[in-house]
Amino acid sequence: MGANRRFYRLTLSTLVAVYLLILVGGIVRSTGSGMGCPDWPKCFGQWVPPTSVEELPENYKEIYSDYRHQKNIKFAKYLRAVGFNQTANQILSDESIREEADFNAVKTWIEYINRLMGAVIGLLIFAVFAYSLRFRSTNRRWPILAFIIFVLVVFQGWIGSIVVSTNLTPWTITVHMFLALVIVCLLIYLVYQIGRTTERRFYQQGIFPWLLASMATVLVQILLGTQVREVLDQVSIQLANRAEWIEAIGITFVIHRTFSWIVVVVHVGLFMKLRKSDMDKHFVLTLFLLILGTLISGIGMAYFAVPPFLQPLHLLLATVTFGYQFLLALRVNTSLKPVLS
Repeated sequence: MGANRRFYRLTLSTLVAVYLLILVGGIVRSTGSGMGCPDWPKCFGQWVPPTSVEELPENYKEIYSDYRHQKNIKFAKYLRAVGFNQTANQILSDESIREEADFNAVKTWIEYINRLMGAVIGLLIFAVFAYSLRFRSTNRRWPILAFIIFVLVVFQGWIGSIVVSTNLTPWTITVHMFLALVIVCLLIYLVYQIGRTTERRFYQQGIFPWLLASMATVLVQILLGTQVREVLDQVSIQLANRAEWIEAIGITFVIHRTFSWIVVVVHVGLFMKLRKSDMDKHFVLTLFLLILGTLISGIGMAYFAVPPFLQPLHLLLATVTFGYQFLLALRVNTSLKPVLS
């Protein structure tokens, strides 16, 4: 097996692993396990977390509340350094951020598994960068791109620690999600670059703007969905009956639901363009099924009391759709004659 093919498979496997991590992250959110471990990178000060509250000191809530507050003090300094004084003050003055949840072994281990997978992703990304160095004399773009991805993953890990220290502050979760999409797109671009030649040909004129528009609508919808999940986290604490959650979310959900019509309209226009193009039909069918699955899973949550299994599935389908649209946008203007040997 040639070096190009090995690098291609390593990078593609890493991309799949990142999507699995997004799925696990969705499970963490849907089960309310985001604060299952109040510190980072350890969990309750241990590399292997406890299985019962008896293994923790009696004042564990005070200990980890203070631990997170000290971390937030440092974070506030960084925010002030870049001019976000109001945000820094809000983080330090909001007493709800310092609240510590009761120990729950199931939630702790769900979050711990999420972190283990994150560590595996970090190792895979580093492996991608290390392997890319053998191409530094033949294709300098690959190691540069791999290094950027590695730096972003390290930064993403730090942002994840801030999400925990600020007790799932909404805007930190949104930043965390946005960075995940950036990393996904960069990995897709690297996979694409490894498997293509520079020979160019064009599909039907006018498809690319529609692809960009469809990507924009899906991105906005994902970010709006993040806002819905943030409100849902608060509602789930206040209401035990899941059937009441959607109504309690209020305007945030209404905006998310209404914007889905814009997503549908834009994609109808895109599919009409794709029907007339010479793009392989299985690519078009795959995109159609992804969009359909995303819509159906969203409708299922709205009308069936937010089933826990649909939350992570809905998020995964939306992020896979966005990544697939990005791949199609790359393919629109180039042929993909493989050079893997």
